[in-house]
Amino acid sequence: MGVVFVGGNLALDYVGTLNERHTNRVEQLRAPADLGRWLVSAGVLDRPPEVTAGDLANAIGLREVLFALVEQRIDRPGEAPRPAHLRRLNAAAAAPDPVPRLTGNGRITHTGDLAAGLSAVARDAIALFDPDRGGVLKWCADDDCTHPFLDRSRGHRRRWCEMAGCGDRVKAAAYRARRRGGAPSSTSSVSPGSAG
Repeated sequence: MGVVFVGGNLALDYVGTLNERHTNRVEQLRAPADLGRWLVSAGVLDRPPEVTAGDLANAIGLREVLFALVEQRIDRPGEAPRPAHLRRLNAAAAAPDPVPRLTGNGRITHTGDLAAGLSAVARDAIALFDPDRGGVLKWCADDDCTHPFLDRSRGHRRRWCEMAGCGDRVKAAAYRARRRGGAPSSTSSVSPGSAG
């Protein structure tokens, strides 16, 4: 799947940097530079910040906390978040945000260090808990995909994180199965949070 920005929320796309979490575990943040590039691709910062191996490990730890919070929010909505997760999230969100600047040619730039970039991600994660923001948190309906997304579609009928990838793959598998007279292999409704 690669790096995609389809979650409708920066934190959801950050969680999605580990694809196929319960099967192949396709890591998109393999080196410190990958994290810096992701922050630029996501539009958080204009230039990659300095990232050490320790910074990357810490940022991946934050990603896993975000995954746990999203998983709990989708699969066990009545359950309170773990205090350790809240502390980690709130600490990341407390760092200063990237600084926007308007240039002479009318362009907006965003500058900051790694903490600022991760602060923007953490603040978007906190926004997921605001009931006035609208949308429904969901898992992609593709069994192999573990990318969460915010469904803002009319009637909340969106099933896939992205139609061009997961949706097409599932529909093609269903079509092939119908042609063979069998059942499709990747259309169950089991959530990634309940898979092993």
